[in-house]
Amino acid sequence: MFLLPSLIGVFLFMTPVSVNGSLTIPVAVLAKGLLGQLDSFGVTLVTTVIVFSAVMTLVTKLIKPGVIVNHPFMNSLFNVTPAWAVTRIVGAVFVVLTFFAVGPEAIHSGNTGGLVLNDLAPLLFCVFLFAGLFLPLLVNFGLLEMVGTTMTKLMRPVFNLPGRSAVDCFASWVGDGSVGVLMTSKQYEQGHYTEREAAVIGTTFSIVSITFSLVVIGTVGLEAYFLPFFGTVCLAGIVVAIVVPRLPPLSNKKDLFVNGKARTGDEEVIPAGETTLSYGYKLALARASQVKNAGDVVREGVHNATDMILGVLPVVMAIGTAGLMVAEYTPLFSILGTPFVPLLELLQIPDAAAASQTMVVGFADMFLPAILAEGINSEMTRFVIAALSVTQLIYMSEIGALLLGSKVPVKLWELFLIFLLRTLVALPVIAGMAHLIF
Repeated sequence: MFLLPSLIGVFLFMTPVSVNGSLTIPVAVLAKGLLGQLDSFGVTLVTTVIVFSAVMTLVTKLIKPGVIVNHPFMNSLFNVTPAWAVTRIVGAVFVVLTFFAVGPEAIHSGNTGGLVLNDLAPLLFCVFLFAGLFLPLLVNFGLLEMVGTTMTKLMRPVFNLPGRSAVDCFASWVGDGSVGVLMTSKQYEQGHYTEREAAVIGTTFSIVSITFSLVVIGTVGLEAYFLPFFGTVCLAGIVVAIVVPRLPPLSNKKDLFVNGKARTGDEEVIPAGETTLSYGYKLALARASQVKNAGDVVREGVHNATDMILGVLPVVMAIGTAGLMVAEYTPLFSILGTPFVPLLELLQIPDAAAASQTMVVGFADMFLPAILAEGINSEMTRFVIAALSVTQLIYMSEIGALLLGSKVPVKLWELFLIFLLRTLVALPVIAGMAHLIF
């Protein structure tokens, strides 16, 4: 009960496989396979799902039908706060206007709503479907208890986090950041992470996959520098993971579990007479023994997938489109980037004025800085922009919107502040490495 389901989970979520020369994980392979089968129908399916979610939320808030409010899962799915209800309705409006290409072009253009609907949402639908269905294999059969116990000696002193957070990090690294957010959210709901730990892990360890890093470095024309580029990203990411969680707003988060209880510290103490390995193994067997039948596991997987698809996709459509509209049609991010010019000049980065425009625009979408950097002549500057865009991590067209739509306790203004802190901490590290490389 512990070993077989856990090994299948490790294979699906954490085993790197090479497909067409790209490194990925089996869950992502399944998601992209389904996406290929859906073809153009994927956009229609996503549109239908987002509209359905908004309509059911509106009906639940206005009419409160007993079939929904008296059903715990249905009630949690559709009886959301007024703010989230409005967000879902906005997402539905955006997706309908984009699908039919009507209304203001700012909403449905290929760089705003069209990008979210056509390029991002169908893939997220497929990732949520498979990741949600198979996640119980990774979290319900003792693997996280085993890994958590053995990794605590590293994760707790260095990052002040439970050992099990290493699994979230690795699943994101070889797979996809959205998988990390899903895992973090579910473990917070299950009472394994406190508010602070969930917020730190969601904003720090749901890292960019190796595959996407390859795409970014290719976009700025520096494929030959991939190894030093990825090494720089890892180094900057570790420094940021140590520093930023010790600063507000993350340091202000309460060390309380979802039930309001505080972490005592006793949860991670190894009893006398036990080794780390033997105690982790005991905890794993105890966790696996709690699974009574396959039906419960399947039911939880279906609930996971449904929750993410109906709860998060409308948020991604609403917030992702809005963020891209701000980036595309207003000078806001260019204005916010202006204060970075003196810092870039101090760090001796060429084309500081051009580079400054890319410093904050990544909050809307991680790919935008790389696109803007294509026209910059200096290889060093393009290298710095590419590495920084991957290290900034929080972008509203996906990870930011996923975090806001999940149960992870973070607000929009906190995400922006964390994004700025990550930028300020990572930039000197990346600039230093760039001077060594170039």
